[in-house]
Order: sequence, then C-alpha cells, then structure tokens
Amino acid sequence: MYKKGGDRVNKAEFVDRLAAKTGFTKKEARKALDSVTGLVSQALASNEEVLLTGFGKFEARTRKESKRINPQTRKRIIVPKKVVPAFKPGKNLKQTVAKRRKAVLVGSELRVR
Repeated sequence: MYKKGGDRVNKAEFVDRLAAKTGFTKKEARKALDSVTGLVSQALASNEEVLLTGFGKFEARTRKESKRINPQTRKRIIVPKKVVPAFKPGKNLKQTVAKRRKAVLVGSELRVR
C-alpha cells in the first residue's frame, strides 16, 4: 500500500522514459542514469553538495544520537549519530508539482490528487 502520492516509477520505467525523451537507446539511457546517480553518491560521500539549479540540492545531513525503545523487547536503546543523504527541492520543481497536483481533504485525511 504505497500509493500515498501516486503510482511509482521504477528504474526500468524511468530508463524507458529517459530513452524516449532523449532518443538514447535503453542501454545508453541506463548508463546515463547510473552515471548521474553514481556521481551524486560519490559527491555526497566526499562531503560535497550537488546543486542542480531549479531542480534541487542533494546534501549529507548529520542526525543526532537519539534514545528509542525497541518495540519487541521494550528495552531502551541508543541510536548513534549518523550521516544521511537528503534532498531539498528547488523552486522550479516545487512550482511544477504544485501546478499539476492538489492537496485535498478527504474526511480527516489529506490526500494528493
């Protein structure tokens, strides 16, 4: 039951769309996508931000140490601090999504249409 915001586009479907949009073969489109995601991953691992103007910013953020309760044992555990990847959408991406999608209140639940 994933459909909170809509259907998923998996990697294979994304590659198909990229190939159709660019005129690349599927093999070239997959290679291009793998190259982009690899470059973003390497940059984040090297403590660099990736800023794609208008689209958004990929960055590494630090999460503080936190105390939690293990639901199976009910014991307190300490989750150590860690670094996680994060994405902040850019202005153009926000506007594009806002033009095509609307938030609607259905009963007491907020849904995206």
